[in-house]
Amino acid sequence: MAGGGLITAVIVDDHAAISAGVHSWCSRADPKIALIDAGDRLADVWTGPGAEADVVIFDLELVPGRPDFGELRRLVDSGRRVIVYSQHTDDATAIKCVDLGALAYLTKREGPEHLVPAIREVARGESYTAPSLSGALIADDDPGRPRLSQRETEVLRAWFVSSSKELVAAKLNITVKTVDTYIARVRVKYANVGRAARTKSELVGRALDDGLITLAELNQTSAPAGEGPSR
Repeated sequence: MAGGGLITAVIVDDHAAISAGVHSWCSRADPKIALIDAGDRLADVWTGPGAEADVVIFDLELVPGRPDFGELRRLVDSGRRVIVYSQHTDDATAIKCVDLGALAYLTKREGPEHLVPAIREVARGESYTAPSLSGALIADDDPGRPRLSQRETEVLRAWFVSSSKELVAAKLNITVKTVDTYIARVRVKYANVGRAARTKSELVGRALDDGLITLAELNQTSAPAGEGPSR
């Protein structure tokens, strides 16, 4: 969208009817929004025209019963501007997506009167609050979600893909003692919400559940996520 030109968006959704509807809304928008249909092919967001799109419209659940919070975090971490467009109407899902960095969360009940303005706002790097998200933010009292700081999350993720805390410390330019402190804080926060994680393996499981890291990232580490000297 250089110089305020044509906005481009890529939609990842496994329902052709949804993609067709969004394409129609975008083509009738004034000014028009160019839509790239990736279907259910996440790879098309990272290669080809989709890689350059200003906005990613992301169906959270491409596989039934498996909302992909990890892929959402991966998109956000890479600098993509994401709208989650989902059939999930529960507050917990909406809040989790925002916590992971989505700039907008819309349910599929919310039509062009919200999706089109959301695309424009998100393309500028601004957030858009649809009615469903507004209600979710007001009702955000989920006792099962620990509130991790950005630095706590960064240290945790680095530890999961490193063979030792010494390597984490070197990578993040902090001391091993500081690494231990952050990890201890995370354990306390999980324990306080009734999801104790006493071992590294248990903590990895919590992080996977919450979309803090993906299996693909874990598989890149040179050491297993189980217990060892870096516990």
